[in-house]
Amino acid sequence: MVAPATLRVVRCGGSTLHGARAVFSADSKQVGPCPEPVFLWSDTFQLVSVKLTKAAGQDLEAKELSVVLHGVGASPKSIAFGREGEYVASVKDLNLQVYFFKQKQLNRFSLSAVKTKGGNNHFTCVACHPTEDCIATGHADGKIRLWRNFYHKKEYTFSTLHWHHDTVMDLAFSIEGTSLLSGGVESVLVLWHNGSDCRKDFLPRLGSPIEYISMSSDGALCCTLHTDNRITIINSNLRFSKCIQGLIKTMDVKTGLVVDPRTKALVLNGEPGHLQFYCLQSDQQLFSLDIVQRQYIHQAGLKQTDLVKVAFSAQGKWLATVEERDEVTDPELQLKLWFYDEETQSFKLNTRINMPHEDHVTDMCFRDMDELEDDSLILVTAGRDCVFKVWVMVEDTDPEGKYAQQSVSWNCDFVGSYHNYQATNCCFSEDGSVLAVSFEETVTVWDSVTWDLKCTFCHPPGKIRNICFGRLTCSKYLIGATDHGFLCCWNLLSCALEWSAHLNILVLQPDPLSEYIAAVSWLSKESSLFVFKPNEPRPIYIQRNLCKEKIQLAAFIPRDEPETVGSEKYLWLRRSQLFFLTDTQELMTLSTKSLEERLTPSSKQLAVEESLPVTPFSLLLGKHRCQQSQQDIDLGKRVVQNKHEQDSPAVKELLHTPAHVLPSASFLCPIFINSLLISKENKSAEVAADEVEMESEKAEDESDEERDITEMEQEDTSPMELLGEMTCKLSKSQEKELRKIRKTDYSWISAF
Repeated sequence: MVAPATLRVVRCGGSTLHGARAVFSADSKQVGPCPEPVFLWSDTFQLVSVKLTKAAGQDLEAKELSVVLHGVGASPKSIAFGREGEYVASVKDLNLQVYFFKQKQLNRFSLSAVKTKGGNNHFTCVACHPTEDCIATGHADGKIRLWRNFYHKKEYTFSTLHWHHDTVMDLAFSIEGTSLLSGGVESVLVLWHNGSDCRKDFLPRLGSPIEYISMSSDGALCCTLHTDNRITIINSNLRFSKCIQGLIKTMDVKTGLVVDPRTKALVLNGEPGHLQFYCLQSDQQLFSLDIVQRQYIHQAGLKQTDLVKVAFSAQGKWLATVEERDEVTDPELQLKLWFYDEETQSFKLNTRINMPHEDHVTDMCFRDMDELEDDSLILVTAGRDCVFKVWVMVEDTDPEGKYAQQSVSWNCDFVGSYHNYQATNCCFSEDGSVLAVSFEETVTVWDSVTWDLKCTFCHPPGKIRNICFGRLTCSKYLIGATDHGFLCCWNLLSCALEWSAHLNILVLQPDPLSEYIAAVSWLSKESSLFVFKPNEPRPIYIQRNLCKEKIQLAAFIPRDEPETVGSEKYLWLRRSQLFFLTDTQELMTLSTKSLEERLTPSSKQLAVEESLPVTPFSLLLGKHRCQQSQQDIDLGKRVVQNKHEQDSPAVKELLHTPAHVLPSASFLCPIFINSLLISKENKSAEVAADEVEMESEKAEDESDEERDITEMEQEDTSPMELLGEMTCKLSKSQEKELRKIRKTDYSWISAF
């Protein structure tokens, strides 16, 4: 019997991986000689055979379970089915196990990699040849071993392929079995021809380590999944085809969640040494900015420069970044100031400052004063060297220096400290008049003009973890959270504690467009959300058990248009939307709308072209379209255009939605066809209008004939007038016929 545990399902023949229940689709089929059982492995590291019964429903409940293998790996890469499902191979640690199915009988055979010579022989992945009795295994030392003749316990053989310098993360045979694909931390896809170490091809610079490799059923395409949450589609000739990239997954988000004021994109760590600008509406990366500007070397244990702090000015014209590399003696630090260039639509490096602090930089912020940003922009950095520094812009006084083409640069203007305590956090008030800097257990408030210390706040025990100012009507309050589980609110006018609450707050995030502040607590292995105003000690909104993961970061993203909310407790979501990032790097948000309501305007949300910078090709294409539309107007073609040739929502959604998130064609086809149909009501109205027009024309023709007869009877037909020069006048009926001829389109003659 199988011990009760969550189950992950995989069908023999390379089927998909299901969720955490022993319930499978009714169309589950196995490729091979044993069509009845479905194989799955449990969290107790057992490979299990499940016998499915025939039923009319879509879901079946598995009742008969039998254990096939013990001690299998927890990853799907540790199990592979052999030729037509005749055997199954499993790897874990130093063991390779091969089991054969013959007439529903199981024969057990195991190999130990301890017998091999040299290197780290731990197995990492396994793949089976589709047509031959051959098993390929990947190892932690970068070697690939091809096992043959494993039907015999002592006469087995294996050959070795070696190119990877580190762990082989996945293997996959081609559909015909003529080649083998391998990938690892080098971000290079290796194609081995016919199992030969001499014949191999490479596809380098794929961006991040390759975690999974999969082949399409027809063998035309190969798909690689990378550790940074990227999917790369590659042609069979090892040519890059397409990349599907959403939010880049990194080892650690040290920069926090920052909002770009210009694009409203979420900015955080991306590729090593890069900043990613991630559009939440389209679920796509807008662009990536190389901050470190050094080649990243994928090698375990190697200390490399990393991006740790990011801050934007209020208008998004200036960007400040801090990069560091940990050394045994002294860390290497660099503070960089970037200016946004409107011509190139990108950030350019303006100032580089080596070692802005003697120890790690703990926090950084700009003074948010929109009206004075260009004149008195201030940057403050806090460090573990027990000081905070104020950086200001100055005019470049060295026209022949290295930065002769730059008009401004950044210099240190003031250095502040408090009792030799480490500076941990810093932030400006909404009007920029005061600066708050936390030094371990104490919060200090400084005048941003004279840099005089105005007052201090303290709430022992515990060091200050987060601080922020209130906004709008609550701008006189200062909020702080300690690592001993206290949330405090101080009044800046009375210099006294307004209120405090016993909460273990990990994240404290104010909304830039309202008075609301979001606080996330962690207690009893669950995260809870509290939304409050500083002038009201009672929370406005409480969400217990928000998620089981620990929420590390949060950010308010301004909405394009205020959202209509039906309840007062959701008013804090009207102008901004709150996003969370957990310790497992899952990005979550809160919404008052249901899933169906949020998916309805997908064409509007996924229109990435509106937010991306204009390219020269798009400008040329737009100019061509304008010229074509002008020609259509001149030729009068718009008169005969179909009235229903307007912007259809179905067509917009089909064209603007990325291909990887589109539903099936069978679902889209009826919607598209229905959008092109003409309703009976519109058609009958048009027919009636045509009939009325024909009747009016007929009546007008009869009246014109009567007038012509009357005019002919009243005409003076003297010979002198007939012989003289006269201007010929057309009747109304003739003018009408002439107008009809003028409206006729003769542009087709130009083709001849």
